[in-house]
Order: sequence, then C-alpha cells, then structure tokens
Amino acid sequence: MWLAWDHPRMPWDGTELVMAEVAGDGTFGEPRTCGGGPGESVPQAEWAPDGSLLYVSDRGGWWNLYRDGLPLCPREEEFGGPLWKLGQRWFAPLDSGLIAVVHGRGATALGILDPETGEVVDAAGPWTEFDATLAAHGERAVTVAASPRSAYEVVELDTRTGRARVIGAAHDDPVDPAHYPEPQIRTFAGPDGREVHAHVYPPHNPGCVAPGAELPPYVVWVHGGPTGRAPLVLDLEIAYFTSRGIGVAEVNYGGSTGYGREYRDRLREQWGVVDVEDCAAVALALAEEGTADRARLAIRGGSAGGWTAAASLTTTDVYACGTILYPILDLTGWGTGETHDFESRYLESLVGPLAEVPGRYAERSPAEHADRLTAPFLLLQGLDDVICPPAQCERFLARLAGRGVPHAYIAFEGEGHGFRRADTMVSALEAELSLYAQVFGLDPAGIPTLELGT
Repeated sequence: MWLAWDHPRMPWDGTELVMAEVAGDGTFGEPRTCGGGPGESVPQAEWAPDGSLLYVSDRGGWWNLYRDGLPLCPREEEFGGPLWKLGQRWFAPLDSGLIAVVHGRGATALGILDPETGEVVDAAGPWTEFDATLAAHGERAVTVAASPRSAYEVVELDTRTGRARVIGAAHDDPVDPAHYPEPQIRTFAGPDGREVHAHVYPPHNPGCVAPGAELPPYVVWVHGGPTGRAPLVLDLEIAYFTSRGIGVAEVNYGGSTGYGREYRDRLREQWGVVDVEDCAAVALALAEEGTADRARLAIRGGSAGGWTAAASLTTTDVYACGTILYPILDLTGWGTGETHDFESRYLESLVGPLAEVPGRYAERSPAEHADRLTAPFLLLQGLDDVICPPAQCERFLARLAGRGVPHAYIAFEGEGHGFRRADTMVSALEAELSLYAQVFGLDPAGIPTLELGT
C-alpha cells in the first residue's frame, strides 16, 4: 500500500491510495487504486490490527477518517493535514481497536476515537497544537504538542486511564511567563463577507502601560506555506514584540489549512490576491475597531509569507512598513527552476499554468512592481537558501535602486531557508524592531539602530 500523486498536483490537491499484492518472490502484482483521486487528498493510510484499511480523506470537504471506504467520524473538522513530509501521522491504531487521533478546526486536540460508535474522547491538558508525529505502542499514544503557555514538548496519553503527561523536552525557558503573549482567537469579515481566521496578540507587559489613549502599532504576521497555518502556540518572537508595545496579528488567510477544503481552495490561482486581501482586511478591521493605530500598521512574513508581505507592500497602501524574510519575489524565475523538485510545479495550482497565463506571473510578482513600493522595508535572506534563493532578492533590489525608498538588506552567510543560528536570529529580530521603532516613533532600549539606505 502506498500514496502517489502526479505533478502539477500537490499532495493536498489530489492523491491516490494504491494497493498491490506482494508475491512470494517480492514482486508486486497489478496495482489498484482504493482511495483518493485527482480532487481528493489522502495524506495518511494505515492497516488496523484487525486487517481493515484506515485512511484520511477530504472527499467530504474535510480531512476525516475512513475505514474500508466508510467514514468513522464525519465532522466539519480536520483529522489530517497537508503532507509536506513523508511519514506524517495524524492517527495511530491501538491494539485495542481504538484509534488515537489528532483533530480540530484551527487549533487541534489529541483524542481517542471509538470506530464502532464514532465518538471521540479528548485528552485533558493545556495543549492546543499537536504535531503530525503521532505514534502508538500498546495502549499508549505519544506525540509532540505545545500551547500558548508552553513550547513543543513530548506528550504521552495512557488510553487506559485517560491521563496525558509530558515525558520529554518539558517546556523550560528563562522568560517570565508574565510576559508571554495573550492570544485572542478571532474571525474577521474579508471581501465579499468571507471569513478570515486570525490570532490577535495585544501588546502585553506587566511592567508597562501605554501612554494615555494612544493606540498601539500592530504587525500582521503572514505564515509560510502557503498551504499551512499559524499554530496557536507560544512563540517567543511574538513575545519579543508584544512585550515592547507592538501588537501582532497572525492571519490564517484563505488557503490556510485547518478550516476545510473549501477554505483551502480559496487560494487556487489566487495567490497574491486572496492572501493579500485577507491580511489587509484583518489589519484594517483592527484599526477600525480601535484596537490598532491605523497609521502604524506593518506586515511581515517569511518564505511564502515573505511573498505576501512583499505583494502587500507593492499593491496596497495599508502598511507603514514591512519585514520580508527569505521570500519568493519573482514567480517566473521561481517556477522555472529556482526552487527544489517538490515545489517545482506548486505555482500551477497557486497561480495557474505558466504556459497558459504567463502575464499573471509577471502581474503578481513584487519584483515586477518595485516601482510601486514606497514604504520602508527590511529584507532578510540566507545566502545558502535553495528554496527561495538570494538571486530573487538581488533582482528585486536592483529594480528598486535609485527610487529613494528607505530600506535595508541583510544577507546571512551559512543560513538557508529559515534561520537556525542564535546570532542570526538575534540580529534579525533586533533589525526588525529597529525598523518599527524608526517608523512608529518608538524608543526601545539597547537595540542597535538599523541603517536604512535608499
């Protein structure tokens, strides 16, 4: 049994669950498809102890669990996710016949599903995000989980007692929990009244109070992927800003996972449109309701989030500044060999086939519209990045040269797609804070001043 898909489909677009008999000499018999299809995503399949076939499929609009083709627990929530890496597991059969499952709508829970009744009993505990790393042994299930008050840690659920406990990598850091961000789970109205999901983190520091009636600045954080989402977990980078008087809004724009196939499909051939509109809708709604200062809104994102941040700065006037990390900036170059094999045809679903809509690739690329950019920005890039290579940044900056836009470009030796070294992360955060301080009129202590050239 195996999962297969053909480019230009990505595994969250359509996969086939294929089965074949194995002969005594190790050769395969005639393969047959027993689940999935071009418009149906199957991210995981397993044999149950009784020999039945369990798999996750979104044929009903949500990634739900099936046994031999029949739904076990049909719900408008996800029991699976996007297959970004082979071997991800959202469910694990137990020896008893029960099934450990990671499930939810947006945030996730760890539960035990009774396949005979379709009932799910969730484990008690503070965790709001469970990784697709679920494993089972006997009557125990183990996975990795986090919450808004804890980083990722190894959690074990004893299905006989219903008790869950941390058994490894227990959360421990020197930051006073009094400074942790306080998330608000929000749903906003986007264009045409469509729902847009977000986590809003107001400025929070027990030792500081905002002056008078002054509204705080806010930064819209755009997750990568774009077929992914911002998890509801403790992020000390968010705390770095919220503890210094800057609010953060993580936007799970249309195209994000965790909210069903229809929500995910909003981004089909609309990347650079729907994501930009949804982020702007959240930013402007926060300003209109009196949560954020309309004149002090910013946007930041990395990878696919860097694309949305750059596209937002070149196509809207919503933001006073922005931070762009290891981004995609030129669709034509990225889609014709400037990235790795797995994502080499990704743009055909996000934008459209290049051969059929070449104008769309140029029309949406921030690199083609550098002349429209007027807001100050910070561009951060790893020089060893093979997914979003530095050549994209260099072309973008070349087209911006001489236009008088305040900006800084910092390229880090030895860094790839996503920064790993502590000194790099410190430098990047301090540079980002300095940008906001200069644009928003803040005076953070002990932060080197970022030099903005033109």
